[in-house]
Amino acid sequence: MSSPTKPEPTCLIMSLPDEVVVDIIARVSTRFHPSISAVCRRFRSLVASPELYKARRSLLGCNEHRLYVILQSFGENSETRVYNLRRKPDGGHRLVLVSSLPAMPHEASFVVDGSRIHVFGGFSLYDRRERNALSIDCRYHTVQPLPTMPKRMIGTPLAHVMDGKIYVFGYTNYYNKVTAVFNTLTQTWEPEMTKPRIELRHVLNGPDGYVNSIVYDGTKETKWETEWMLKFNKWKSVCVIDDVFYSYDCLYNKLKAYDTKLRCWSEVKGVKTLLPTNKSLVWWPRVVNYGGSLLFLYQKRICRIEEHWCAEIALERRQDGEIWGKVEWSDVVIVGDFCLIESLVATF
Repeated sequence: MSSPTKPEPTCLIMSLPDEVVVDIIARVSTRFHPSISAVCRRFRSLVASPELYKARRSLLGCNEHRLYVILQSFGENSETRVYNLRRKPDGGHRLVLVSSLPAMPHEASFVVDGSRIHVFGGFSLYDRRERNALSIDCRYHTVQPLPTMPKRMIGTPLAHVMDGKIYVFGYTNYYNKVTAVFNTLTQTWEPEMTKPRIELRHVLNGPDGYVNSIVYDGTKETKWETEWMLKFNKWKSVCVIDDVFYSYDCLYNKLKAYDTKLRCWSEVKGVKTLLPTNKSLVWWPRVVNYGGSLLFLYQKRICRIEEHWCAEIALERRQDGEIWGKVEWSDVVIVGDFCLIESLVATF
């Protein structure tokens, strides 16, 4: 007699409610999400669900941070491309070109909002007209156009995210300053400011590289007030971590912190061995908030070879008020003739 055929085992996870499956996927690293999406149509829909990233992963403390760097190559076929920081098999780090993303407009403004990078203004080498606004989905490395900006802006505009809106400051000509507001929830441009007065309290990195604090007054005509918070014009990129401003001082070759309560600058201790002994070697320095840690990016030339370095620094405020840094790692992440345009950290 033939033995009865055993029923094939069923996949228990397929019988679970969607909210339970989302809770399970939320605990899995995002690098495995493409594989999960390939299992079936249901999983693909759940992985793409906003609920997974905006609610569950954030609530569970499973959010991951990814560094994206905008580099412009030099030469006849100059392009501005997007690179992603990845870990190498040997434990090191490197910047890898995101080949699925097209070349970015030159002199555009880049601003990150969660898992998306928004691009405003700029032009291509083959078309001097201003480009429409773009949005890059860092989860899938895809790009899609946004509604056309209501006002044309020349040069590099200045963009800042606050309360679910992106404020884009720029010029229609060399004298007329304008402001446009993009609502990230409705994905539309607002015709005017919804509040009579809005102050951008965070530090903004202007197109000239200096640090500006800009105030918009909607009750009258557009009002720009520029506050030069830094004593030396050698200060460049600034990032904010726990209400402390961090910047690299090109003049004295030091990493410094600005306490907003004490209103004074101080040196970050414990990172002297990280910085090159010759300050003239440091080019295009940038600092960025990497989930509470500090990423320090810079370029240096050694025997005509352009090396781009990146270091992660853990920060600690001690009882005496001093801020100390601990270098977690420091690597050459890419070699080549590039100009560092922007560094952004996406969270998802």
